[in-house]
Amino acid sequence: MLNEIQSSPISSLLRQLKRMKISELSSRTQVPKETIHFYVREGLIPRPRKRGKNVADYDESYVERILLIKEIQDHFFLPLSYIKGIIKRQYKSPELKALLKLRMGYFSPLDQLLEKDVVGVEAFAEATGMGQRWIAKFIKWGIITPEVRDGENIYSQDDVILGRLLVDLDKAGFGPKDGVDPSVVKNYIKIYKQIVKMAHQSFLATHPDQLTSEESMAKSIRGRELMGVFFYHLYRKLAREVEEQTKSRKAV
Repeated sequence: MLNEIQSSPISSLLRQLKRMKISELSSRTQVPKETIHFYVREGLIPRPRKRGKNVADYDESYVERILLIKEIQDHFFLPLSYIKGIIKRQYKSPELKALLKLRMGYFSPLDQLLEKDVVGVEAFAEATGMGQRWIAKFIKWGIITPEVRDGENIYSQDDVILGRLLVDLDKAGFGPKDGVDPSVVKNYIKIYKQIVKMAHQSFLATHPDQLTSEESMAKSIRGRELMGVFFYHLYRKLAREVEEQTKSRKAV
């Protein structure tokens, strides 16, 4: 296992059954009571169970929903009318729920704007949840590539995100304990480097002499981010096609 953190199904069930008043819900979510009442009126969260004329009980699911609303607002800057539709859909669609969690965890605009390096292997292990033995392996395989300054490993935000992704893959059932050999990522690096070079030559290195240095840098950054999103969606598209082909072959 890339990490050693496990959750107890019993403790999870107990948390779900726990009831709380609106004051505790407000404290835990850092959302004012008036806003919580507004969410109820607008249908963003269900009406709570009433225990009296002015007393209502909330459970852990309300914490989850309100934090999700806050995250969507913080990450995507959407109006509440759109968020309401997303909330309803994500509880009906496991795929959408997983996609929302992934995008909020790894595609936060604020995190990208406020990128900061992580200093030292202990800090990197804490930031990613990855054990130091695996950190050493992924450095050896060229997946995580810290810069050494004054004898200390300095990890970029990209390294941190890759580390977290590898740990999440392990948690999701795609790790050594599930029969997956993590060293296979070495091959991905070799292949993907060639793809990145092709993309750079085709799209990112066009007519550099016609631009000022500032314009060239801005174009390069914009192109890099656009190509990153392109490859993300291309992988999702091709993965779906491969899954459908696999299902078709099994059905024959």
